[in-house]
Amino acid sequence: MNRLIYLILLLPLLVSCKSRFVALERNNYATSDVALMKYLNEKNILITDSNSVEILNGGKIKFEHLLKDIAQAKHHIHLEYFNFRNDSLNAVVIEALARAAERGVEVRALFDAFGNMSNNRPLKKEHLEKIRERGIEIVKFDPINFPWINHAYHRDHRKIVVIDGKIGYTGGINVADYYVNGLEGVGKWRDIHSRVEGAVVAQLQNVFLAMWNHETGQNVGGSDYYPRPSTKDDARAVVVDRWPKRTAENMRRVYANAIYAAKDSVHIINPYFIPTYIVRGAMKDALKNGVHVEIMLSSKSDISFTPDAALYTAYKLMKKGAVVYLYDGGFNHAKVMSVDGRFCTVGSANLNSRSLCYDYECNLFIFDKDDTEELMTHYRNDKKESFLLTKEYWKSRPWINRFCGWLGYVLTPFM
Repeated sequence: MNRLIYLILLLPLLVSCKSRFVALERNNYATSDVALMKYLNEKNILITDSNSVEILNGGKIKFEHLLKDIAQAKHHIHLEYFNFRNDSLNAVVIEALARAAERGVEVRALFDAFGNMSNNRPLKKEHLEKIRERGIEIVKFDPINFPWINHAYHRDHRKIVVIDGKIGYTGGINVADYYVNGLEGVGKWRDIHSRVEGAVVAQLQNVFLAMWNHETGQNVGGSDYYPRPSTKDDARAVVVDRWPKRTAENMRRVYANAIYAAKDSVHIINPYFIPTYIVRGAMKDALKNGVHVEIMLSSKSDISFTPDAALYTAYKLMKKGAVVYLYDGGFNHAKVMSVDGRFCTVGSANLNSRSLCYDYECNLFIFDKDDTEELMTHYRNDKKESFLLTKEYWKSRPWINRFCGWLGYVLTPFM
């Protein structure tokens, strides 16, 4: 099952997420980070201080950290993922969670029913029963019932872990072994995640508990889930969450205003790059104002059709001055952006309508030069396995691929 199914299911809804963003006054702020922080504060998306952030470069290092933190958990472990693939890595994670539950740790796991169904190794009823027998409370978000169309609309695409209210994770990595071992047909699977300590963890906890209580009807909360942060580091960070009908416009407006605030450079990696009207408009505006815009797409993908649409969109931006790289070392699934080397974001949101207009999403925005430079180091390393999109390369592609790209661009509100 792939994104074409999303397209088929969403076409009858005739929903468009076209809306204009509130433009920042470019010359009023000395730096882009100050501009975006002011915008966030005005929207009551409150930035936290004194955080420690680790950029986790790939699935292997993410799960090494996560398993170590699970082993040391004392009170609770909360997990929210698009899917837990029923494979070897999932077995290791479930075993670690079960051992934590044996120690008396509360373990709550939430996964998306559509995400589970769309992978080729889904968790089935008998698997869930065995997991629950081991003390893990695991819940399926919005089970798929007839008619499907009512359930394919808003999906939970977040990737969140909160441990003891002190440690948080978010980014692009689900629980699946191909994030570590690669996937047949695309090869190495590249991705980036983040691990945080400090005040921003409470924001991740808020996101998880709101979804958990909404789905289960429980009322989990209280001071035990919000201990006082102890980190001494000084990174500023904020969680930007997308909840349909509650904070529906947050993600695309923050992305657009982050790009609009840029004075020198914007660097983006995104696997399903079919940006909505306001994000695409912000990129065009940045290019018009002399900002260096670099976009990295993947030459390979796990989903048909979307690479052609992404390439068409990127090619149009390339003709306006953007520099576009095609990652050729496997499939680059990261969803990251850096602006002016001053701030960056790591999260679950793709730059397409599916993420920005329909799904539940979560991104961490980090206002710290050192963390942003670390992210840029990984970006530069990925460029070594990439090649430039050129006019000649575009024209050399089969006409059917170019046509599919145009069609995807036209259908941007549904992709």
